[in-house]
Amino acid sequence: MFVFTPESEKEIETILAKYPVKRSALLPLLHLAQDQAGYVTPEAMEEIGERLDVSPAYVESVATFYTMFHTKPVGENIILFCHNISCKLLGADDLLAYTANKLGIEVGGTTPDKKFTLLREECLAACCGGPMMRINETFHEFL
Repeated sequence: MFVFTPESEKEIETILAKYPVKRSALLPLLHLAQDQAGYVTPEAMEEIGERLDVSPAYVESVATFYTMFHTKPVGENIILFCHNISCKLLGADDLLAYTANKLGIEVGGTTPDKKFTLLREECLAACCGGPMMRINETFHEFL
């Protein structure tokens, strides 16, 4: 069973009040659950589904559609390399491989100390600054 913190419960009330259709609050509730647990757990998906009157499968389909949500534990720092065509042509694959080697993990993996998770991202929306990566919420261009 997933239990939101009292602080999150207050925020949920505020969020739900903004939307005339409850299921419209799905993305903000997924963010809350991920912020609380570090990723969106199956139990959180169930709890969110109950609150929004949608199935846990529907919640999961949305959570897995967006790359900003994680459905398994991730490291403290998430490193995302853009691998869209512009970044790819400018050497993003080599940088990604180098980073994986330095961290001693495969792409998609997390370091044993849980400090870093290394991922590919389809597009980080900075094609003119490629190759680029994002570490948590900070973008790094012209790598």
